[in-house]
Formats: sequence, structure tokens, C-alpha cells
Amino acid sequence: MVPLPTFHTNSNSTPLPSRFLNRELGQLSFNRRVLALVEDESTPLLEQLRYLCIVSNNLDEFFETRVAGLKQQIHEGLAKSGPDGLSPKEIYRHVSTAAHALVTDQYRLLNERVLPRLAQESICFLRRGHWTEVQHRWAREYFLKEVKPVLTPIGLDTAHPFPRILNKSLNFAVELSGTDAFGRPGTHAIVQAPRALPRFIRLPSDIAGCDYGFIFLSSILHANVGDLFQGMTVEGCYQFRLTRNSEVLLDDDDVSDLRQALKGELRHRQYGDEVRLEIPENCSESMSLFLLNTFELQESDLYRVDGPVNLVRLMQVPDLVDRSDLKFPPFIPQPPHELANELPLFDIFRKRDVLLHHPFQPFTPVVQFVQQAARDPDVLAIKQTVYRAGNDSELIDALIEAARNGKEVTVIVELLARFDEEANMNWAAKLEDAGAHVVYGVFGYKTHAKMCLIIRREGASLRRYAHLGTGNYHVRTARSYTDFGLFTAHPDITSDVSAVFMQITGLGQQKSLHHLWQAPFTLHSQVLAAITREIQQTMNGQKGHIIAKMNALTEPMLIEALYEASQAGVRIDLIVRGVCLLRPAVKGLSEHIRVRSIVGRFLEHHRIYYFRHGGAHDLFISSADWMDRNFFRRIEVAVPVLDVRIKKRLMEEGLRTYLRDNCQAWIMDEAGLYRRAKPARNGAEFSSHVALLKRLAYTTC
Repeated sequence: MVPLPTFHTNSNSTPLPSRFLNRELGQLSFNRRVLALVEDESTPLLEQLRYLCIVSNNLDEFFETRVAGLKQQIHEGLAKSGPDGLSPKEIYRHVSTAAHALVTDQYRLLNERVLPRLAQESICFLRRGHWTEVQHRWAREYFLKEVKPVLTPIGLDTAHPFPRILNKSLNFAVELSGTDAFGRPGTHAIVQAPRALPRFIRLPSDIAGCDYGFIFLSSILHANVGDLFQGMTVEGCYQFRLTRNSEVLLDDDDVSDLRQALKGELRHRQYGDEVRLEIPENCSESMSLFLLNTFELQESDLYRVDGPVNLVRLMQVPDLVDRSDLKFPPFIPQPPHELANELPLFDIFRKRDVLLHHPFQPFTPVVQFVQQAARDPDVLAIKQTVYRAGNDSELIDALIEAARNGKEVTVIVELLARFDEEANMNWAAKLEDAGAHVVYGVFGYKTHAKMCLIIRREGASLRRYAHLGTGNYHVRTARSYTDFGLFTAHPDITSDVSAVFMQITGLGQQKSLHHLWQAPFTLHSQVLAAITREIQQTMNGQKGHIIAKMNALTEPMLIEALYEASQAGVRIDLIVRGVCLLRPAVKGLSEHIRVRSIVGRFLEHHRIYYFRHGGAHDLFISSADWMDRNFFRRIEVAVPVLDVRIKKRLMEEGLRTYLRDNCQAWIMDEAGLYRRAKPARNGAEFSSHVALLKRLAYTTC
């Protein structure tokens, strides 16, 4: 093994400080790759706007969790560094610099590229300084009828302290001069925009002067804010948005009812510690300093933006604009040929395993699997995990129907699925009302495995059927996330699934499983063992090859094992969408490791592990990334693919196709920097997403 002291790259003499890259900077780097899609001429215009919004949404969660955690560590005086060797203060300094630069580029692209091009297509965001007289009158009338009645301006003085500001809410800080009706001098006031108000409003086409004309709520309020402070002079009005720590922390010793405890914690989430302040570029220095002092934030926590402080709300615009020529070509997911006939699904799955590849193939069979079970008199029981299902779920409706039809329905609802807690609590209550058994997993271990088990009486015996997936049971995300789902009636695999359910819902020791690798018990050790096996076979003169596709790679022991495998000559191809702490291509350490990230039309979400294993070609699909939390703090499963037909499909669709990509792929170098892959000279372009759409779906592209 290479010793721990610093080493140098191949390309220059700059020393690399650590064998591991930084996680937070890795997340910002991923958002850089998303932002690059805005500048890509092949990205349709309305999709460019959508990507800008996705970056904002990602940054919100990044600040609410990762940056909030860093600030808490700094506040507590913790100097302990992570695998990268950086202290929390050092990480925060690097993150602040990178995040400010990212936000600056994001708004530059909005103002210099996306908005002008949209205007050329008769899709206009009308700035207040360019309103016509007719538009002014329309905005004034809208303000008086729809906005003013629900506003409560708060003048700040000894009797009116600064109001509590909800996490990520839209607010306005107003600078005033003069005196009010009571003779009180006015200096500052706060106007909070109720969340029920739309953040942008579409004007009638004849008023807008274009096909699609939108006005921001902030512009309407700025133009009419004087109405809220009669007789006083408004010296300045500035929108602002505060981001807070949104982590939910529960102590096992203090929790007797997880759902009740979580309800209380969610109320506090809106008022967690302050993390970031967003204000417009034209905000006065005095007001920005006043806000920073009020929220006890530093200058580094302040983000000045040239536009709306919340771009996430613009995510709705592409859906409101009927311009298919400015969006990705539509496609219709096509079912695999095994499901082309009208046979009951159980008749099909009894004979063979079936693989679904979303979103290129439909999620509908997964819903039908549970719906048919709910109505089948021979089905006795259904067991299901729910991590994220959304607010409207046909699948959970089917579970409710099954419970009402007298089936034994057991649902493991993960209440601590970040930002889905409230939706999951609502589903839990509805399931319980229908007579289902609802459990919340094992406290301290999130149930992240994606499993559905159905027990059916067939003749004199019972048969189990299972669905195991890499993604959530969420109909909407199944249309935009890449995931695999496997239907099987294999006796050993379904027995393993049954054992995992029993383990989660009941009490008892870990049971040895036939085929499944399970976290937190065997998954980590089994992956390490598989890597070790490749090392041994390579040292014995055989070929060693590892291919793994996942969302993130951060677990230090596993990274060290991959380094050791590289030094032994094992060929390693890693397809990591987001954060990767491993440094590839470092001579003497990782020269046989290649890392690529695929960022394109769909969010890469499936996890696939391949080990050559002397020609046995072991292949697994899993719910788990190679992260500490997935190995040690979550309940996960990795499922071996035993059917040769499906194994070939997975190798081609899930791995080789992505390794061939020279359009959407980004290649990581030893310093952790990414460069966009390009076709070889005179070579053809190859996009994994386009290829999979052509192969599996019906599309016009």
C-alpha cells in the first residue's frame, strides 16, 4: 500500500494533501456539472431553465444539511477532520468560496443566456423597470385584489420585535423615513409573503405583449410597497430569504412514540439555526448589515443575487408553457416483452424473473403487482417498504385496498426519510386506519431497502413473489430517475426477503441469508470480500475487473480496498453520479481506476455492482450507495442477478452503455476535477440516455 504522507500527481508537481477528496466540495462539483447542461447547446431552452432550478433546489438541501452541519461543528469547537484531512473551518472556507462562485455563474446564465433566449421565443419575464403603463395598471390591480389583503407589514420598534422568519420563505426588508400616525419614527419594517401567494404570475397575452408573460410577485410588491406605509417614505425595499438547519435529531432515550416525537421536531425545522442569507444585488449596505446582525450571520454567509432569491419556484414554468419544441422530446415507456400479454402477473413471474428499467420502461407493472394482489382471493399477505412515495401514490392506495379486503398488510414506513417525513406520517395514518400493520423500522437505522413481498396460496402450498428495486416506490420520480426493478419468485431470494422483513418487524438475532447481502450486517464485508477475491485472482494470473455504478462513493475502508486492488492490477471502472472521495489515476495508488459521472436528461439513480470473479460475472442490484451511512446506519439489500438473460441485459443497459457514453459523461482526474468526455476525432457521438430511449421506449427522437 502507498504510505499516508502527501504524494504528487502525474501531470505536475503539485502535492495532493490526502488520499481522499472532500465530500462537500464533491457535492458542489456535481452541481457544476448540472449547471454545465444550461450552457450545452443540445439542451432545449425550457430544460435549461429547469436545470437552473434543480441547482437551486440542490443548493437549498446542501445548505440545510451539509453546511449546517459544518457550522455546528465549528460552533462546538470541533477540530476533528474527516478522511480528507481538512478541519470543519477549512472545509467551510473552501465551500463558501466555491458556493459563491457557483451562485454567481448560475444567475449570470439566467440573465445573460436563458431569459433573453426565452424572450426571443415570446416567453417573457417582465422586469418592473420595463413595464408599460398598461402593465403597471394590471400589476396595481392585482396587488390591491390578491396581494395586499393577505399581507401584514410589521414595523420594527420596541413593541414590534423582528418576526420569526420561516425557513426558505420570501420576505421583504423595507427602509423607511418619516413618522407614522402615532408619531413614531420609522426606520425598518418587514413584510412576509404568505406561502399561499404564487411567486410569479402569468399576465394575459394582450397585456404582456407576448405569448407567455410572467411577473414576479416581488416586482408587484416592490412597485406597490408604499401602500403598506401610508404617509411615510420608502427609501428601499429588498427581498430576502433565510436558509436554516433542517436536520431532524431524535434521541433514542427520549422517544417512546417515534411518530409523535417527529411531529414535534418537524415544527421546529422551520426555525432551525440560521445558515445562509440571500438578498438582491442592489440591497443597501446598511440593510444587509442589519439583516446579518439580526440573524447572527457572517459576511461569508451572505449571497447577493441578480434576480429572484428563490429560483426553485420557476421549476413550474416549463410545465405551464405549451412549447414542445423547447423541451426534451416526449417518449412513451414500453413494457418488456414478457409483460406484453394480459396474463395475471403471478402467472408470468412464476415462470421467469422480469426486469424493469425505469424510466425507459414503465413503473405501471409495479403498481399492478400490488393492485392484483389486493384483489386476488388467493393472496394472503403483502409486505412493503416505503421510503419515499410522494403525496399521491396509487401503490399505497392499493395497499390500503388490500388491507380493507382482509389481506395481512405490513408496511415499513421510514418516517425519517429527509424532507418526506410529513408525507410518510400521513400515509402511515391512512394505512393504520385501513387495518394495515404499520411499523417504523429499527430506530437508529433508516429502512432504505426497496422490497415488496407477496404471499399467495397456490394449491396445497404457499408461494412467495417479490419485487426488489434500486429506487423508491414513487410514481413521479420513476419517470425521471434511472432505476432497476426485479420481479422474482426464486425460492431462496424470496425466502431471504421474508427473513429481512421478519427481522425488521420483530425481535431476534440476525439470520444467515442465502443470496442477499444486507446492511448493516453483511453488505460491507461482502463487498470487501468480493474486492479481495478480485485481487487474489489477479495476483494468480487471471483477469480482475470491478464495475460499480452508484450515486456516491465515500466509505474510507472500501476506498482503501479499491486502491489496493488497483495496485494489484485489477481493472476498476466506477460510474459515480455525485460525490466520489476516491482519487483515480494516481500513479502507484489508483492508476487502474477510472471514475466517470453521467449527468443528463435523467437523474442517474440505480446502483449496480459487478465482479468478474474468474468468469462467473457476479452482478448485483442494490438500494445502497458505497457510503458509511448505507453500510452501517441503514437497512439495505443487494440482490444477486441469477437469471442469465437478465444479467446480460443489466451488463449492457446498466454498465456498458454508460461506459461508452461520450456526450453526458464527465471524467474525473487525480485532483478531483472533471472534464467533459468527447467523441474521438471523427468518432460518433454516443449518449447513454438517447441510446436507452431508442432501445427500450417509444420516442420521437
